[in-house]
Amino acid sequence: MVRRVWGRRGIKVRQPLQLVYEWMYLFMVVDGRKGKLYWTWIDSMKAEMLSAALNGLKHNTDVEAVVWDGARSHRSNLVHEVGLQLIELPRYSPELNPAERVFEEIRRWIEGKVYGSIKDKAEAVDTYLTSLESKPHRVQALAGWDWIEQNTPHLLEVYAA
Repeated sequence: MVRRVWGRRGIKVRQPLQLVYEWMYLFMVVDGRKGKLYWTWIDSMKAEMLSAALNGLKHNTDVEAVVWDGARSHRSNLVHEVGLQLIELPRYSPELNPAERVFEEIRRWIEGKVYGSIKDKAEAVDTYLTSLESKPHRVQALAGWDWIEQNTPHLLEVYAA
């Protein structure tokens, strides 16, 4: 990679540079009505990983439905076979997804800091989520919107098919 750096005039500066890209994905479900958070880290957003995470969610929690966008992996047959009710949001409407409010808070918490590794950053996120989870009233304030509470039975009926 070529990069401009400050140096003495007439002297070519050679600077070693190491660029490493690593990804981990935070799979998180927010129950804004109860103020609960459920999360795990997954290696990719492929349907196989999502269906495994949803399976764990289905068998280890009382979550009945998941609200999310129409990403390709979210529409996969593997994901639908899990058996949770999946409520798809209209296109380009992340403001309707309760989890997005929590993601905004996470970003605010971790932005502007340098982490030694992706695992260090994931640990910082885990620490923040654990802290947030201990304050259900805060989660409810972020994501427990009245329209969700009022329409949950209706949404579950509409999307049951």
